[in-house]
Amino acid sequence: MPIVNRIAALHDEATLWRRDFHQHPELNFDLPRTCGIVADKLRAFGCDEVVTGLGRTGVVGIIRGRGQGSGKVIGLRADMDALPIHEISGKDHASTTPGKMHACGHDGHTTMLLGAAKYLAETRNFDGTVALIFQPDEEGGHGARAMIADRLMERFGIQEVYGMHNSAAPVGTFSVRQGASSAAVDWIHIVVEGKGGHAAKPHLAVDTILVAAQIVVAVQSIVARNVDPLESAVISLCSLNAGFTNNVIPQTAELRGTVRTLSKDVQDQIEDRLRSVVEMTAKTFGATATLTYQRACPMVVNHAAEADHAALAAASVVGDIQVDRISPPGMGGEDFAFMLETRPGCMVGIGQGGDYGLHHPAYDFNDEILPIGMSYWARLVETRMPA
Repeated sequence: MPIVNRIAALHDEATLWRRDFHQHPELNFDLPRTCGIVADKLRAFGCDEVVTGLGRTGVVGIIRGRGQGSGKVIGLRADMDALPIHEISGKDHASTTPGKMHACGHDGHTTMLLGAAKYLAETRNFDGTVALIFQPDEEGGHGARAMIADRLMERFGIQEVYGMHNSAAPVGTFSVRQGASSAAVDWIHIVVEGKGGHAAKPHLAVDTILVAAQIVVAVQSIVARNVDPLESAVISLCSLNAGFTNNVIPQTAELRGTVRTLSKDVQDQIEDRLRSVVEMTAKTFGATATLTYQRACPMVVNHAAEADHAALAAASVVGDIQVDRISPPGMGGEDFAFMLETRPGCMVGIGQGGDYGLHHPAYDFNDEILPIGMSYWARLVETRMPA
């Protein structure tokens, strides 16, 4: 692979950075160690400006190219936060904090952008300005919005914005898709109200566990029988809480879950149908149920021209045949969507292989792809803003 020599030489050093981040995971906006290391490295690399505290704990590094005639400013974004998962990978560099781990590869994302920052600050072989965006709380879904609310785009004059996320695709591959790339994420909270009572006298009670179970079954009919089979949608009810002992029928039960869609019309349809199914199913059994439906994160929609720029940069690193332009969108969510609502841009996938998928307690980022990702960022800057 035509990886730039300077970046290839960074591989061992970057691997140490990545494994250090992995050993010390931090959650959501609470990222003091991670943010501190990122900011210190950006300053040491010679960034023209380093701003901390944007969007509470975000970090932005600014690097100006040798020329400024183009007037272009592009943003490159990496996420920094980990997940509340207990790691079971058994790796020497496994998390040292019980109940927290980098199970989604954000340690690798941060490292790849740092490596690109070091190269770009050294070479400055481009005409324009690059804004290196290190974002908190992607997993919570609030980090991108917080940085945008702090005028990220306006403050630095960002005209285009790009993101990258690892996937289980083969090592040395990229996926770049125009249009919808990942799903909208909505949250469901259902509260069932029945009539508590003695377990030995169920006829005098209204059993909320029975009602909740019927709602779980009924809800699965929505995608199967209401949504057009040619559309994509997921409804998953992932939590049921009711009762506290073995001889009391509980007064209330709660269900929580998520809806994933790739179309605003389907999103509206599912919300309306969910409300009806939940309320009428409960009524059938003599209970009541209320649905709280929260639209948490929109779809990631890649802009056509920027997707082409991203694909060109990826192909310059791994070759055209290794860049997948036709893979279907995923049903996972990504709050980079909020950035793409404010500026044109593109989110690409970078393959890392592996036996364990994202959010698995044995997952680990594949350090072999660090030079590939760093080279992609460098080539994107140099091809989008040629010197």
